[in-house]
Amino acid sequence: MTIDPLPATAGVESSHPLPIMKRLGLGLAALGRPGYINLGHGADLPHAYALEAMQRHSATVLDAAWQAGVRYFDAARSYGRAEEFLGHWLHSRNVQPNAVYIASKWGYTYTADWQVVAAQHEVKEHSLAVLQRQWQETQRSLQGYLCLYQIHSATLESGVLTNHAVLNALAALKAQGVAIGLSLSGANQAAVLEQALQVQVDGAPLFAAVQATWNLLEPSAGLQLQIAYEQGLRIIVKEALANGRLTARNQAASFAASRQLLESQAARLATTLDALALAAVLAQPWADIVLSGAATVAQLQSNLRAPDIAWDAEAEAVLASIREPASQYWKTRSALAWN
Repeated sequence: MTIDPLPATAGVESSHPLPIMKRLGLGLAALGRPGYINLGHGADLPHAYALEAMQRHSATVLDAAWQAGVRYFDAARSYGRAEEFLGHWLHSRNVQPNAVYIASKWGYTYTADWQVVAAQHEVKEHSLAVLQRQWQETQRSLQGYLCLYQIHSATLESGVLTNHAVLNALAALKAQGVAIGLSLSGANQAAVLEQALQVQVDGAPLFAAVQATWNLLEPSAGLQLQIAYEQGLRIIVKEALANGRLTARNQAASFAASRQLLESQAARLATTLDALALAAVLAQPWADIVLSGAATVAQLQSNLRAPDIAWDAEAEAVLASIREPASQYWKTRSALAWN
């Protein structure tokens, strides 16, 4: 498959009169592939899975993010064609490298072959061979723009944090000027991050950033993220909306009581559920960047209302009751259907 060049679009420049959204970024997990686990993902596209159609849709959302002041964009090798879509958009819009912050990840290989339903959507391998291959693939789309390269969903089980060949290769990329980070997933996020903070190569800490899940349902990594922040790491928060579970799309009967609490606070603060959930993350003093995973312009615009919400002690106290045990949260997430 090939991607047609995007037409130039007037108004997308390296500067913009609107205030820059310094703490809000856009993740492309839902924009680079036909299938994803977000609630209602299929309707967001809407079921238009041709490569050219998805490229145009991705560019439309990227344009809207840029015009709103978003300057942080996050992709991954396993997000289908996300890196390619992003790279084409950056070049076609003549975005200057020093005007944008681009992050991506390695460690998962996309295997769904552009299908919504697949036996496997992605395969994880944190080996030196995969790092070397995917670094070259990333460079084909994002060379000159990439600022941060992250291990995708590092775990204790994958052994990546003790694989000296991989760590030395990442240190070599760091020496070339690319910041090195890791993303986390699962109930053991805090333990993985604790180990990552001890990783050094040639006497220097390797990691400059960590991307973790933290939201109103799953805040278990918060203390360790605070520690990492105090040690100088940039903290990036993903899945602030719990893959749609913290939005109006979550109609599950088992979530009704939690939803009622969310709706009461959203009404009191005159906002939407999604913006409220994002505001909760922005209220954390250690959260440097909070990613929107918006798949449509309307979702993005709603998400970007979050910085204007006056998150307060009442919202904090009331919504503390909807937290789930980490093991339950990740079990529920793993059962979400690709759509």
